[in-house]
Amino acid sequence: MSGNASFRQVNTAVLTVCAVEAPEVVPSSAFDDRLSATYKRVGLLPGMLEKLAGVRERRWWPTDLSFADAAAMAGAKALAEAGIRPEQVGVMINTSVSREHLEPSTAVAVHHQLGLPTSCLNFDLANACLGFVNGIQLAGTMIDSGQADYALIVNAEGSRHTQEVTLDRLSSSDATAADVKAQFATLTIGSGSAAMVLGRADAHPEGHRVIGGVSRAGTEHHNLCVGDLEQMRTDSKRLFEAGLELALATWADARSEFDWSGIDWFVAHQTSVVHLKAMADALGVDPGRFPLTVPTYGNMGPAAVPFTLAKHADQIRPDERVLLLGIGSGLNTSFAEIVW
Repeated sequence: MSGNASFRQVNTAVLTVCAVEAPEVVPSSAFDDRLSATYKRVGLLPGMLEKLAGVRERRWWPTDLSFADAAAMAGAKALAEAGIRPEQVGVMINTSVSREHLEPSTAVAVHHQLGLPTSCLNFDLANACLGFVNGIQLAGTMIDSGQADYALIVNAEGSRHTQEVTLDRLSSSDATAADVKAQFATLTIGSGSAAMVLGRADAHPEGHRVIGGVSRAGTEHHNLCVGDLEQMRTDSKRLFEAGLELALATWADARSEFDWSGIDWFVAHQTSVVHLKAMADALGVDPGRFPLTVPTYGNMGPAAVPFTLAKHADQIRPDERVLLLGIGSGLNTSFAEIVW
């Protein structure tokens, strides 16, 4: 039996996907400056964020902008670009990891800001860095079944608070080299938001068809990366190895259902340049087919896939095949194909 779960969409199309940049640029050199005394004391060298992860800079939102505000900004932009009125949206899914509180859902604030109708089902869907890809599958299933004509998926991530408290913690006199390494991944993350509008393919022949995809669980690794807004600790080496192994097993198993030998674009969750190159090499794919945003925007979690897709959408030609893929803490992995 296959170790993958698979899905197929029969009447779902992407009408638009958009990205919203957080406005404040924060270079990795600024983090090095904050941690210079710690680096010297514990025997570490500055420049690791760029050398090891390829992250030169990331973005921060202003302190007075909420996660819901950032998600609503992307949602409004996507609806405008798609030419879809708020009252036409049947389901809105917020797939963000970042959130100010546990209850109520962030989705309700986004729903209110966008003026979506009372008939619009709205909720949060959280699955680490895979939430947006999972949202595409769920929204497409609702469109295919006739429960909704249009779906809006939003995501907004913010790294400012988490990185500020992490820098404070690592700047303390009792911080060790092990602390820096365990919290290294926290300093690679970035802020940004993205949104996508999906609709019925038979009503929008100009849209980009969602074909289907696969997912696979490797939850024996659920303790390798655990975090909240105050602190994230990651076993980066084991996470890298286990995530790559899980993705490759998923890819190999998917051959029985999908012919992905002719994929033109691999739009992946952006953890690091090293990770993406390793993924490309393992799949036997030219790394140039993996577009990058991580060097200048950092790891934006579940926003990374739609953000990267939006940033490169004008380069994708009609009928080219796009594979969305990601590995989320936990571990889970998902792949989803779109024909442009």
